[in-house]
Amino acid sequence: MDTVVDIQVISKISKEETEEKINRAFQAFQKVEQACSRFTSSSELMQACQIVGAPVEISPFLYQPLFFAIEMAKLTDGIFDPTVGKTMEQSGFNRDYLTGNLMESSSADSVTYRDIVLHPQTRTLTLKKPLVLDLGAVAKGFAIDLAANELKEFPGFIINAGGDLYAGGVDENGGPWKIGIQHPLQKDKIIETVEISNEAICTSGSYERRSQTIPDVHHILNPRTKRSPNQLISCSVIAPFAMMADAFSTAAFLIGIQKGKRMMEELNLKGFLITPELQIDRVGGI
Repeated sequence: MDTVVDIQVISKISKEETEEKINRAFQAFQKVEQACSRFTSSSELMQACQIVGAPVEISPFLYQPLFFAIEMAKLTDGIFDPTVGKTMEQSGFNRDYLTGNLMESSSADSVTYRDIVLHPQTRTLTLKKPLVLDLGAVAKGFAIDLAANELKEFPGFIINAGGDLYAGGVDENGGPWKIGIQHPLQKDKIIETVEISNEAICTSGSYERRSQTIPDVHHILNPRTKRSPNQLISCSVIAPFAMMADAFSTAAFLIGIQKGKRMMEELNLKGFLITPELQIDRVGGI
């Protein structure tokens, strides 16, 4: 996931038990990486993308985030779409961050999430056309949620995966966790602070990864226009689960400030939408 993961816990049990639970939390990230990576040809996702027209049994580590991504695609009428992988490759986001190797995948033209069929009874995936799946907007959040489940017995804990995080329980003083949101233009500064407990906060922004080959394109791409939206520079969403916060921060960024704000309000989500002029639009009474 090209992400540094930091886990902090408040523990009342032995050091050995604490370390065992933390190790299981880290292992959750490894399992999701092995299942959902678009940058490793041996991942479960990329292996499944090689088979078209026939059902492929997939693990829960791939099935669950893919299912959620498809539901998000339906909710946004395809603006959020996990079949954007080939467009990502063509836009320069095609290098394995571990090996440096370039990824080159085959895909039909005009693919959408409707070309993906999931069978819940058999937990299988069928692709109608050759395509490349990208689960970057849900996989990290899914891994955070799995890790949080391993740490739920602690009075308090923080899982921070590259700025996307889940804050469980209470801090060392018995209060909610105070989380600073990074300034989108000045990485050493905090633009906003929020207090949360048993909630996740995830941020999507145009400043995170930019194309080295196409001007004004960053890693959040509209699958229809193959361009990056620019109404927002950053969108942070607070939700009960990290996969929700992860996906909705990307979805709100894609659909723009007015529709994004309305979607968040309708779903009782909280968050911040920040424009390129650094105007902060708060949602959910925070």
